[in-house]
Order: sequence, then C-alpha cells, then structure tokens
Amino acid sequence: MPSNEQRRQAAKRKLERQLERRAEKSRKRKQMTIGASILGVVLVIAAGAVVYSLTKSDGSSDNTADGAATTQESPSAAPMPTARAKALPATVDCSYPADGQGAAKPVNAPSATGVSAQGTVTVNLDTSQGPIGLELDRAESPCTVNSMVSLASQGYLNDTPCHRLSTTGLKILQCGDPTGQGTGGPGYGFNNEFPTDQYDPNDPALSSPVTYARGTIAMANTGQPGSNGSQFFLVYDDSPLPPNYTVFGTIDDAGLATIEKIAAAGDDGSMSAGGGKPNTPVQITTATVAA
Repeated sequence: MPSNEQRRQAAKRKLERQLERRAEKSRKRKQMTIGASILGVVLVIAAGAVVYSLTKSDGSSDNTADGAATTQESPSAAPMPTARAKALPATVDCSYPADGQGAAKPVNAPSATGVSAQGTVTVNLDTSQGPIGLELDRAESPCTVNSMVSLASQGYLNDTPCHRLSTTGLKILQCGDPTGQGTGGPGYGFNNEFPTDQYDPNDPALSSPVTYARGTIAMANTGQPGSNGSQFFLVYDDSPLPPNYTVFGTIDDAGLATIEKIAAAGDDGSMSAGGGKPNTPVQITTATVAA
C-alpha cells in the first residue's frame, strides 16, 4: 500500500501533467488566433491589391514589383450580374471626350450618335503567339464595343504588344497600349458600362469583389470616371475584382488556348500593380472586324 508521501508525489505529478496539457492547449489557441489574424490581414491586403491591379497607369511608369499584388481569390467574391436588369433601346448615344493626354498612335474618335445596342460583332486578333477571337456584345456595353470596333477598323491595335500578364490571383493578359508601357491610350475617354451601371453609384457593393469569369473581355481604367480608352484585359481564369471594369464580350476557345500558352511561361513581375511583362512576348499583328 502506498504511503501518504507516495500518494502526495503521485498527485503532484498528475497536477503537473494537467497544467502542462492546459498550457499546451493555451499555446495552440494563441497560435490559431494569430494564424487567423494573419489570414484576415492577407485577405484585406489582397482585396486592396485587387482594386488597383487592373487599372492602367495614369502617366507614371510601372517598373517596380509589389509583393502585395500576388493575391489569392477572395472567398467572398460574389457572382457578377449575368445581364442587364433592363434592356437598352435599339440605339444609344455615346460620349468620347478628349482626355487631354493625346493619342499614343494616330486615331480618330468613333461616331457617338445612333450607336447600335443590338447583336454581337467579332474581332479577330492575330498575334505572334496564335489567334485570339473576340465576340463583342453590343447589348451589354454598346459604347465600349463601338470604340473597340472603331480602333480595330482604323488599325490602331495593329503591331501593338500585350504589355502585361498576371498569373497569380488575377489571371489576365492586358493589351491595347501601342507604347507597351501601360500609359498609352487613344486620346479620348468614356464612361463605364456593364456591370458598373447596374449598381447605384453610392452602392458599397461597388467596392466588393465579384467574379470576372474565365473568357471575359473587360476594359482597364485609371479608377477615375471616364478613363476607359483602348486598354483591355483578357481573363483566362476566374478572377476577383470590384465591378468597376466594363465587360464587353467573350474570348473564343482558340483564344483562351493562346493566352494559356502565354501564361504558362509566366511574367517578369515588374509591375507594382501586379504581374509584369509576359516572359513570352506577344504582339497583336493585326486586329480585324469580321464582315
């Protein structure tokens, strides 16, 4: 039979083990709390980076890498509206005022009156890496489509580079700047259309990410009203962005295969907004509007 001393020692050892287990559980809880806090900060930073990452440069050069721009998709990204709540009339009037920056390449602003808001139009991009077919939706964003058709018809996009690729978080190839620096445009600007115009201007949802789906074509802008120009981005995998970038069509299967081939080689990470120049250079040789 154990003595009183032995019983006291056994009880002491049991208490010490209980205290050690409680301390270990406390350490694990603290680690989990810190981990959750870090994840929350990362998601906040990611959301901030996403807001900036699809803007075009506003006169400044993007030549520094920014680690915060390598983001993961926010789990709270909502679906984008699939269609306009109310169809547009058969024709609309647009506005393409001069932006004060001048055109990166000689081009005229498109006609702004009686613009069709019906049907689709095909624009074929022949590039140094393969074909990219675009189906532009007038019913979705007629003024944007009108501008892009005008630019293609005038040869503005011919012999121009796709200057930016992003392969982490945002999966996009950005084109439409003849300078290849992310600062050039056609010398005029115009306002956002779908899906931005489906929200009240004061709706906080305009600051929350939605999913820009694989195959989407959308306009880049500086974040300022009326700053759409000639730069557009091609989404080759679902990407989270606030609904502040005009969607105006879709990419065909051959085009997605071309972009995925370019994306597989990665980018040089040189742009502070995220991504960089494609490691496999890509040049739009000709952009033609299908008859």
